[in-house]
Order: sequence, then C-alpha cells, then structure tokens
Amino acid sequence: MKTILAGTILLLSTQQIIAQKADNENIIRKNLTVIRTNSAPKIDGILDDEVWQNAPVAQDFVERNPNNGIPEPGDFKSIVKVLYDDTGLYIAAKMFDPHPENIKRQLTERDYTGNADIFGITINGYNDHQQSVLFMIQASGVQADAKIMTNANDDFTWNAVWNSAVKIDEDGWNVEVKIPFSELRFPKKDVQKWGINFTRVIAKTNQNLTWNHVDNKKASYLMYDGVLEGIENIKPPVRLSFTPYISSYLNHFDGKNASSFNGGMDLKYGINDAFTLDMTLIPDFGQTSFDPAVLNLTPFEQQYSEQRSFFMEGTELFNKGGLFYSRRIGGFPSKYPETEEDEKVTEYPAKVKLFNAFKISGRTNKGLGIGFFNGITEQMEAKILNEATGETRNEVVEPWSNYNVLVLDQRFNGNSSVTLVNTNAMRDGSFRDANATGFLWDINNKKNTYNYFGSLKGSWVMDNGTKFGSKGQAGFAKTSGKNRFNLNGVYATKNWDINDLGFSTTTNFANYNAWYGYRILQPTDKFNNIYLNFNLNYFHRLEPFLYTNFVFNQNSQFTDKNFRSIGGGIETAPFGENDIYEPRANGRFLKVPAYFDSWIWVESDSRKKLQFNVSLDYYAYNEKGRNKVIPQLYLRYRFSDKLNAIWRFNTTLSNNEIGFAGKDDENIYMGKRQRNTYENSLTSQYTFNDKMSLSLAFRHYFSDVTYNGFSTLNQDGTLSDTTLFNKNLNGTYNSWNLDLRYSWWFAPGSQLTLMYQNAVMNYLEVSRMRFNENFSTLFNEPMANNFSLKLTYYIDYNQAKKWVKK
Repeated sequence: MKTILAGTILLLSTQQIIAQKADNENIIRKNLTVIRTNSAPKIDGILDDEVWQNAPVAQDFVERNPNNGIPEPGDFKSIVKVLYDDTGLYIAAKMFDPHPENIKRQLTERDYTGNADIFGITINGYNDHQQSVLFMIQASGVQADAKIMTNANDDFTWNAVWNSAVKIDEDGWNVEVKIPFSELRFPKKDVQKWGINFTRVIAKTNQNLTWNHVDNKKASYLMYDGVLEGIENIKPPVRLSFTPYISSYLNHFDGKNASSFNGGMDLKYGINDAFTLDMTLIPDFGQTSFDPAVLNLTPFEQQYSEQRSFFMEGTELFNKGGLFYSRRIGGFPSKYPETEEDEKVTEYPAKVKLFNAFKISGRTNKGLGIGFFNGITEQMEAKILNEATGETRNEVVEPWSNYNVLVLDQRFNGNSSVTLVNTNAMRDGSFRDANATGFLWDINNKKNTYNYFGSLKGSWVMDNGTKFGSKGQAGFAKTSGKNRFNLNGVYATKNWDINDLGFSTTTNFANYNAWYGYRILQPTDKFNNIYLNFNLNYFHRLEPFLYTNFVFNQNSQFTDKNFRSIGGGIETAPFGENDIYEPRANGRFLKVPAYFDSWIWVESDSRKKLQFNVSLDYYAYNEKGRNKVIPQLYLRYRFSDKLNAIWRFNTTLSNNEIGFAGKDDENIYMGKRQRNTYENSLTSQYTFNDKMSLSLAFRHYFSDVTYNGFSTLNQDGTLSDTTLFNKNLNGTYNSWNLDLRYSWWFAPGSQLTLMYQNAVMNYLEVSRMRFNENFSTLFNEPMANNFSLKLTYYIDYNQAKKWVKK
C-alpha cells in the first residue's frame, strides 16, 4: 500500500477554485470553498441526491505518475464534490472510464490494496503540510486509512470509523463518503482552513492522478495539497466512543489443555478538538500471528514487529527518535531465578501481564504536538522446586513496573520540526530503572530544496549505580531535482543503552556516510523510472579508537514502459573489517577479510495474474573457500478478484564463516562454520466481500550449522588453531507455524475474528540431515494448538444517546 500511496497524491481545480501560492514556497495551491448542507446525502454510491446539484466541484486532475504534470486523459475525467454539516464532511466523486467493464476491483481485507482502481482523500486540519489523514476507497468497496507524514514514517495501523459506498455504472465508477469530524484533528476556530487533496489510481494503466499538481522535483507530496475553505461555526459532537470486547482462548500443548474467557473495553475520548485520550481497560493483548523466530547466532537480540492493536494505532508521535519499542511492555520478564544445587524452576511466566495503559496525543493551534503514554505491568513470579525436600518457593522475576513516554513536537515553517522525547521505566524494589531523552531536528529551507537533520540522545540506567550513554547524528541533504545527495555522521558511546523501553544494538562506534542519487523526473522512450545511487560508509570504534570498516555501495533500478522492473548493484569492503561485536568482549575485535558483493533482481508487472520477483546475491571473500549465496523467490498468483496466493522462498548458504563459539577465563574461541538456512512461506486469502475474509498462512524455517574447526582469538584480531575447545556446536533449528484467520467487519469499527494457530519447533545437536529426516523429526515434537474467538463492538456516544431516547 505504501508504494501506491507514494505515487498517488492529489490536487483540484473547480468551478469555485482560485489558485494561490502556498506560504513560504513557490507552490501553486488550488482553493475549494465548500458549503453547508441541511440535508445529509444517502451514502450509497448513487449520486442522485438533490444536495449534490449545487455542491462545489473539483476537477481537472493532473497526472503524477508516470508522466508528471500532464492533464488527465479526456476519457478518464474525474469530478469531486464536497459538502459539510455539523457532523462531518460529505464527498462524492465521479471517475469516468470508457470501459467500465474492465475497471479493476480485486477484493482484499480492510487496509490492504490490491489490483483495483482507487479514490483517495488526504486532509490536513492544521494546513501545515506535515501530517495528513488518508482515506482510500477501492473500486471493490474496500476501505483503507492511514496517517501520512513528510518523513515517510506513515502509520497504516491507524483505523478510523467512516462510511463509504461504491457504484459502477455505464460511465465509470462513483464513490460517496462521509468522514465524521470526530475522525479529524483541527484547531478550535470559528473559521477553518484545511489542506486537502484528492487522488485517483487507474489500475489497468498504472496512472496516478491528483487534483493539485504534485511536482516530483522536490519536497514530499504533502507540500502540494490544495486548500479547503468555507467550513464555519461547526459544532462537532462529543468525541467519545467505547469498544468493548469479549474473547475466548483454548490452548492445547503436550497433552495439556488450558482455556480462558476475557472481557474488557477500549475507550477513546476527545479531550478537545485537538487532543484525544485512548485507554484500554482490562486489556486483551493476544497476538494476531506468531513471531517469525530464527536461529540467531549474532551478538544482538532479535527484534519483532508489534502485533497488538493498542500499541500499533496512533503511535506516530511516540515513534519519533526511535526510543520507544512497545514490545518491551508485556514482553519477557527481566530476570531468570537464581537456584541452589538441588533446585529447579518448574514454572516460569512466558510473558508479563499488562495491567493498564493509556495515551494522550494531539496538536495545538500553534503546531505543538504533545503525546503522553503510560503503561503498568503486573508483578510476575516463577515457581522453584527443591527436589531434595519437595518444598516449593516463589521468586519475583518481574516486579510491578511503570512505563512512560513523553513527546513534544513543534512544527514550523511549513515543513520543519524540532522534537523532544523522553522515555522512562520504573520498576519496584531493587530491579533496575532507566531513562532516555532525545532532542531531534528536521529543518528544510524555504524552497524545500535542502534539509538539515540530526539528534542528540542520552540514556541513563540505574542498576547498582548509574550508567550514562549518548548517541548523536547530524546531516545535510539536497532533496530536490535529478541529482540529490546526503552527508551525515552518527556516533554511539559504549554505555548507550535504551533496551528497557527502546531497542538498541551496536554501541561504541562512529559512522560517516556520503550518498549520491540520480533519478529521471519524466519517462524516457524506454523507461518510466530510473534510480541510481552511490554510498560511502566509514566506521570506527570510539574508545579506544580503532578502524572498523570502509564500505562502497552502488544500487540501480529501472522500470520499463510495461512496468517491469530490474535492479542490482555491487558492494565492497576493500580493506576488510575489524568486527568489535562478534567476540562478545569489550576491547576485543575479529579481523574479517575484504569482500565483494554483487546482486541482481527482476520483478514482473504487478497488474498481471502472475507476479514474480527473483533475486540473487553473492558475497565473495578474500579468503579461500569463504562465500555467501542468497537466492530469493517471490510468486503471487491472483486466481480471481476474491482469491490470491503468495509463495516466498528465501535461502542463505554461508560457507566458512567465522563466528563466536565460547570463552573461558583465558581465551575467546571462534568457530569456522557452514550454515544453510531455508525459509518457506505460503499465504493465501479468500475475500468474500469488502467486509469479510478468510486467510491461511504457514511458514517453515530451518537453519543447519556445521562447525569445521575452532580457533583462539588473538589480541590483534587474528586466529590461531587450538585443541582446547572441542564442544559439539553442530545443530539444526526447525520452526513451523500455521495461522488460519477469519475476519468479519460486521459494522463500522466492529469486528469478529476467529483464529486457529499451531506451532512446533525443535533444536537438534546434529547437522547435515536430509530434508525428509529433518522434517519428520520436527513433527515428533509436541505441537502447540491455539484456538481463539474475539468480538469487538464500536459504540459511538452520540449514536448511543439516540438509542436510549428511542
């Protein structure tokens, strides 16, 4: 969906439009002055309501892609009309098409886009070019919505409650929409002035059209919205909604059954026109699918994406600066119990329970965004058995904990901002506490051709003393024209640590980067798009100073007139690397030989029933017998507008790599190993209509590791053969997941979800098994089977009042 949106933003010209220059930059903005209606149109996609007859009109769309700036094709004219009342905006759109029988209308689940024509609306209630809300309606009737930002940190997890309808007729297709004011954010003023744009995607020709011309020479498309005026003296209803839920879980594992029944509620309250309180009462944070576990041999923790809706929606402010990783809240306990010789742990909590959470976010009239998040987790205990006496005891492995995030984000000059972020984790008793603070800046010049960006961040960890670390970045970029560049530097000190409420890996380094990019701004005779870029990266250790790496990288991408793409590139580290992380010890490093990497990929036209992407990546090291091959395959087949399937096959074959094996009081041991990893996944979905779908996904992953010898690590980073280390580290990790999911949006904002999940995994201390042997051993393990049913129902306070009166 991001790819489509990046090429689909809008602008208007209408009977009541006056072109004007945007503030502080030479951008032409069209004006649309809307009128109030006393009679709401019926949202049915049939544009015969009398109220539409005299409504202001927006038309004369302009092509954005592939031919930027040319008028819309005469046979594909687009006309949009807008009205309002005290409850919201009403929008009607007529998209002409000479062959309506060929309009693409693939069905997908809500918030996903398929091979379908699209009509989109972006609205910026603050008219500041920095953040808009997007509402998309596909010709299939499927809705999608998102919060769109200039820094591409778009929030597609945001869900609004709005009404739309689609109708295909002999002239093309129609859209009718009502967007309640409760789903928009705007200043408290008698007279409103908003940024607005409309977009249209014609799927069969891959054309993106916008009302206001979006110039691809510079800036983000949010800079090119038009102006919506005429909304005056509205009296929006109280913004209060409740989403109660009930859920039931049945789990079976290793002959044991467990079940639970839960009920709770999410609450959303509009404190004023700009600020909103979101609260979850008796939360239910069951995941929607399994995490894609891998065999992790790196020095770093594996990071997983968030799957819990409360932490996914409306978090664009909280994600600024990268200091907040929501999986820390309700994740694994902080410690593992300490046991005596005769003791063993019999019960250990897999996850920490969330007691409560809320967030407040919004933006003032002067562009100051304020976000505050608070979450509280419960105390968790492990049970320990003394096998000699039979006695049991409990030990706290996670105390009552409080997590806070505060964000202040000031926008100014149309496309610039400065931000202050603070995160805080406080745990009861002797468990460690932590705090992190960051100051960020993102400044664009008046013409939006150059950008200055950076950050300064500090981390404080309180655990038997205070440990302070810092991280900083500064950069300068040209962001316009065919030729663009970026120069920046980043550093992180040895004690940089935000892992109590954030996610960080590498520390004690500095990196200096130079990037140059070239792109065409208009199609050529053979290509719609050409992108070329070149990167230089220099890394060194901060304390004590040590050269670590120098990398050159070049990427190319070409898209032809039939929307087929090919790309590739090269990368080299000609002087080798001093790896300061693989030895897992401060002050030590491992010498890695120079390498040359080359890759190529091909992607077919996504409009076809069969789409594929094939890639091959090959690393050649300056060491005999050492290399890495990464072939990947993606296949998507669209059986019909309702049924499609995707198969992904990813492989990594690494020969004679060197990795950490172990250490003792005197030595660090490294192993030479062969590692083969295979990942197969198949996802399929049958979509009954624009409200109901059934999806099936499975993933099989296994990684095979064989060690061919061990060495001791010398102080200069070289290796020496050794016979002191002879542990069997050969192994095979297997993981299988299956997710079957039925979803039904039976009313606006209300959903029924039925899921069946199973999973099995194992780790065997053998390697180089044949595939059938490997697969059969996996299914000899106990399998986890989970069945869940969840029902959520959206209740708007204003609608509920009417029910009570009736």
